[in-house]
Amino acid sequence: MNVVLIPAYEPDEKLIKLIDDLSKTNYKIIVVDDGSGKEYKKIFNQIKEKCQLISYDINKGKGFALKTGLKYIKEKYKENYVVVTMGSDGQHTIKDATNLLNYANEHKDTLVTGMRRRDNNVPIRSRIGNGITRFFYRKITNLDVYDTQTGLRAFSSKLTNYMLDIKGDRFDYEMNVLLSCAKDGIKIKEIQIETIYIENNKGTHFNAVTDSYKVYKQIIKYILSSSSCFIVDYTLYVVFNIFSKSIILSNILARIVSSILNYNINKKIVFKSKRKTYKSAFEYFLLVFIILFLNTLGLKLLISYNINKYLAKIIIELILTIISFIVQKIIIFKEKN
Repeated sequence: MNVVLIPAYEPDEKLIKLIDDLSKTNYKIIVVDDGSGKEYKKIFNQIKEKCQLISYDINKGKGFALKTGLKYIKEKYKENYVVVTMGSDGQHTIKDATNLLNYANEHKDTLVTGMRRRDNNVPIRSRIGNGITRFFYRKITNLDVYDTQTGLRAFSSKLTNYMLDIKGDRFDYEMNVLLSCAKDGIKIKEIQIETIYIENNKGTHFNAVTDSYKVYKQIIKYILSSSSCFIVDYTLYVVFNIFSKSIILSNILARIVSSILNYNINKKIVFKSKRKTYKSAFEYFLLVFIILFLNTLGLKLLISYNINKYLAKIIIELILTIISFIVQKIIIFKEKN
């Protein structure tokens, strides 16, 4: 059984056209009105005879709407179904949705996502946003997913409970899905789809500031944590260098102090980890030891090439900060399944 799930917030006539077209297929259609309000009731009234309409009064976000729809599908159809999520704004075609459904039907353990073509039709802000997200996703997961922001996704009933357990109620939910799948070894398959942007993506409800923060907030907090601890580390490195005249000793002492501070900030604020302290602390300080070894080795190497010892410190820190984030995210402060 194939099920189409459409979260809709303040939709226009394009949703009516989409539902009309979908009603000509044998797909089950679920539309979730994500608190659009009374002024949009006329839109939903025109489609309610052709789909299962779920509504609530207050806007709670795309992630909440998707999970609300999934709960309904799970209870009504039990198992042996495949879900494809589509946008209400006409950016996804039924042909592309069908291609994803067909692949998901044959690969029950895989999350199938649409990949918009690499062309100049994509609005500049969408290209920039996708590029930034793609870069960080690759660094965090070591996986190459080209289109991290597509809402056209399909998966089988085997993954429904998994999708319902993933955190996030707004646009951050879709990014969290990709991060969780990478962490837990669930395959992600991209299938090329048509690129449709109506009026330069004018209808999107993605807020560039607030929703970007929700998507990137853990990375932002990590950068702030690392930056503040780097200032402590760098300041102590300079001070110890003045008194000890030893690069290695100065680097070790500075790192001991800054790493204790960094561990507490990352555990409590950045990753909000509930793992037992002795376990995460052991793994963290083992990482610190390895990073310290690489840091010191890198410093000596760069300085041997006549690079200023203070500039060398900055270069090495930037490289190792990325490595450290990845290890902390997927191993040390990982969320419990």
